[in-house]
Amino acid sequence: MDAAGTGLTVGLSTFGDASQAVGVIAAALFAALVLLARSPRVRAFAMLAALVLTPVLLVANIWSTPQFEPLRERPALALGAAVAALVTLGISAFVFHRRPELFVLCAAAALPFRVPIESGGDTANLLLPLYLVIAAGGLSYAFVRLRGVGWREEEPEPEREAGLLEWLLAGSLVLYALQATYSSDFDHALSQEIFFYVPFALLFALLVRIEWTPRLVGRCLLVLLALAVVFVGVGFVEYAKRELLLNPKVISSNQFETYFRVNSLFFDPNIYGRFLATVMLGLAAVALWSRRNDVAAACAAALGLLLAGLVLTLSQSSFTALLAGLAVLGALRWGKGRAIAVAGGFALAALIVVLAAPGAVGLDQSLDKNTSGRSELIRGGVELFADRPLTGHGSGAFRREYRDSEKASSERAAAASHTIAITVAAEQGIVGLGLYLALLAVALAGLLRGARHDAARAALAAAFVALVVHTLLYAAFLEDPLAWALLAAGAALAARGAGEGTESAEQRARRRAEAARDAELEPAGP
Repeated sequence: MDAAGTGLTVGLSTFGDASQAVGVIAAALFAALVLLARSPRVRAFAMLAALVLTPVLLVANIWSTPQFEPLRERPALALGAAVAALVTLGISAFVFHRRPELFVLCAAAALPFRVPIESGGDTANLLLPLYLVIAAGGLSYAFVRLRGVGWREEEPEPEREAGLLEWLLAGSLVLYALQATYSSDFDHALSQEIFFYVPFALLFALLVRIEWTPRLVGRCLLVLLALAVVFVGVGFVEYAKRELLLNPKVISSNQFETYFRVNSLFFDPNIYGRFLATVMLGLAAVALWSRRNDVAAACAAALGLLLAGLVLTLSQSSFTALLAGLAVLGALRWGKGRAIAVAGGFALAALIVVLAAPGAVGLDQSLDKNTSGRSELIRGGVELFADRPLTGHGSGAFRREYRDSEKASSERAAAASHTIAITVAAEQGIVGLGLYLALLAVALAGLLRGARHDAARAALAAAFVALVVHTLLYAAFLEDPLAWALLAAGAALAARGAGEGTESAEQRARRRAEAARDAELEPAGP
């Protein structure tokens, strides 16, 4: 190729990179507008813009990958797939408009399912079914508000002012996009923004405007429980056969260890364990707040089954998260004093075991080996933060910067430090870390305030605390749709509880009678 041709190629590449950077920032701004806009029509326009822009950025990013080759080489097939997808979305949007609660249940059912897609030089396990549900929900929301007429007579939309939580979430979206522009791994940052941050922000905006009730939370728990039972069954089969259905990395590692870790239909035993812990905390809340012995007994039996499945994951982070969530439930149900006393008893028993048999818990090994390599990743993350404490190395840059600084192979360089606060500090500096800590403080305050009198809110708060603890050991905070879903449902129920404080005595009596009737119809719900 001559000099002119080389210059043209470089110019096109630079233009393409700049266009993608602008696109990522625009998508983040649209998603932030969805979270913050006061006007339903403005919010609907921003939602449609984000729904259109994110797949355009995705296609531009994976256009040359082998997985996209069948569609790239066969335009007719690509057109047919696009038409089929649009028809499916249209039908789903119509159904969700008629029955909004079905959107919630479908979103809950789609939360665990991931499909491997190549992007940015990596293979990411993406929540494609959930993306379809979000897109259909967004279309359902936007169609009526932009046209001004709907498929049925519209009820006035309850006004919801954006609170501090929404502002912090929006700030996280925009900051991540802006810091991607100077990242050494822009492709990874782009993937994080368009695969996780933007669609999950739309999910939050849709869920927080649903009329949440304890009965709806209970139905979501039943959906998740049904999935968890299936996943545990698959895990039992994997353990019995000593064969994994998914995740070649775990398959390879199992061949060189004396233990066997199952991951069921997930690509990661730790993510599988996180899901089981979340469902178990919901069941525990039902058992603790229920006044019916048969409900408590059914929950106990389900908890035993899921605990057996969790044991087979050998996920220390998931067990730690579960214990943290149970401590929250105990504090909400019986008070902080009793919860601290019980937690202290467990801690004392653990200390006795450690002192009696240090080798049984791995204290005779190095810290790095005992933490499965996490201590070295954390140390490397702290050093990266020290290099650029103010702005960090850029969104999504941890793996590349760690590999360069530690002279580590690409196989050893993890995508994150396995401690979300360290990853945020290394990639986004003090600015990003401060925003992350503020978001945590506001989210926890909103979820925990007044939760002790409501089983549904207690379950959501405990699950969120467990997720946060899990991210301190395995990362992936805003990249997990569970975080956004728990925040949305918790914020909606908290607002509903605040509104109930202004009810008249007659209205309060009527609402309690309806809640009691719902509890009789849905005994398994929190």
